[in-house]
Amino acid sequence: MSADKEYTYSDVSEHTTKKDLFLVVHDKVYNASTFVDEHPGGEEVLLDVGGQDATEAFEDVGHSDEAREILNGLLVGNLKRQPGDPSPKNVSSATSTSTTTKPKADASTGVGLYAALLVGGVLAFVAYQYVLKAGEK
Repeated sequence: MSADKEYTYSDVSEHTTKKDLFLVVHDKVYNASTFVDEHPGGEEVLLDVGGQDATEAFEDVGHSDEAREILNGLLVGNLKRQPGDPSPKNVSSATSTSTTTKPKADASTGVGLYAALLVGGVLAFVAYQYVLKAGEK
């Protein structure tokens, strides 16, 4: 098949079985049938997004460059969107925003938790020393 071929969302949605599995990532259509058994995450992951836009699922996992090269080898065409098709999963801007925002939130939570534990430890040590000195008197 030619990578220049155009598929409609309806065309893609007809390919949902293990032996005939198409998926869409960034408006490109991929035939994942030959890769189902080799997928490191298991076949269920691919079958769950088969015949539909898998952009969000693909990007959320954070696939390696090698995985992206494998994906390029499965390319069979481009998605031709038509009125009434599901809206595209525009993950590229959402991913960059959430990727930069989310770790900062997680990092600040981690630093805050570390600081609270450190302060709690210091207070416990001071209280312990106070109790020891009070017991000596």
